[in-house]
Formats: sequence, structure tokens, C-alpha cells
Amino acid sequence: MYKLKVISSTVRPGRKGPIVAAWILEVARQYGYFDVELLDLGEINLPLMNEAKHPSLREYEHEHTKKWSAVIDEADAFIFVTGEYDHNYPAPLRNALEYLVHEWGYKPAGIVSYGGVSAGTRAATNLKGDLAVFKTVALPEAVNLPFFTESINEQNELVVNDISKKAAKTMLDELLKWTKALKPMRSGD
Repeated sequence: MYKLKVISSTVRPGRKGPIVAAWILEVARQYGYFDVELLDLGEINLPLMNEAKHPSLREYEHEHTKKWSAVIDEADAFIFVTGEYDHNYPAPLRNALEYLVHEWGYKPAGIVSYGGVSAGTRAATNLKGDLAVFKTVALPEAVNLPFFTESINEQNELVVNDISKKAAKTMLDELLKWTKALKPMRSGD
């Protein structure tokens, strides 16, 4: 079974990202082809990048970096769950990306974005461009949730429409194909 890391990117008090992340986490678990783990940047709480040496050297001195490296290195694929702040994805996600270099490489990524009228698509577009620098393959298939707060019920669960359910299934289908295709690149086969 392939290891899929769902990364929830928001950290501010009152954030709704974990609700969106919980929804896609459950969808990915039910999909059945991935061993799914949630990585909530609000709980992981990485400080601003504080390693003395460039991450391309993989000579980490801090325990939080070593742990972050290990959890990302073991992944076969990612789903980034991102809100949109000022037409971009949250700074804690950029910080988490920049802690590492090699660990992100040759792995596919789906994106679940959420927001108001734009559904977080500007954040997703910027994230896709930045992921390319890390040799992470950002898929064009994505889930974009407009006015997402209207879909949160009284139990603080996200209830999505059939269009979003279909988008999630399509994204996971593509994520599985790319995960299978890229695995030999990482193993040297």
C-alpha cells in the first residue's frame, strides 16, 4: 500500500482547514489504495526555517527537522489542503516546504483548496508552481471548494456536493497512477 500524507496548511486560531482536511482524509482512506496520514502544520508547529546548512545537504541539526524529514521522506504521495490568504497559500506551508529538498522529489501531489468565490484556486496555482521547484508533480486534477463555510454542518463536518465528491475521486485516481509511475524513479529501478 502506498503512503499518502495529507498536509493541512493553516495554523491560525479559528482555522477551518482541519475540517476540510478531515473530509479528504476520510475520502482517501475509503479509496483503499493508500495508507493515509494527516500532517497538520498547526500541530507540528515548525519554527521559521532555522537550520544552519542548506537543506539540499540533508545535514539537519534540529530534532524537529529530522522528524519532518523522516515523515516526508517515507511518503509516496501528498494531498495539500490549503486555504487562500492574500491570493496565496499560507506561509507555514511555504516554510514547511523549504525545510527540505530531496524528500519532496519525484512524488505526486493533489491539492484541495478552499475559500470564497475563488475556491482557493489562486493559492493552488501558486502552490503548483512552487512544488515544481521541489520536483513534486502537482496534478491538474484538484478539488476546489468555493464558499466552503456554507458546507460545514453543526457537527463541524464538511458536507460536499456530488461535483466535489467526483473531483476527489478523479484526483485520487490520478494520484494513484502517478504514484505507481514515479515510485521507480525514487528507488532507482
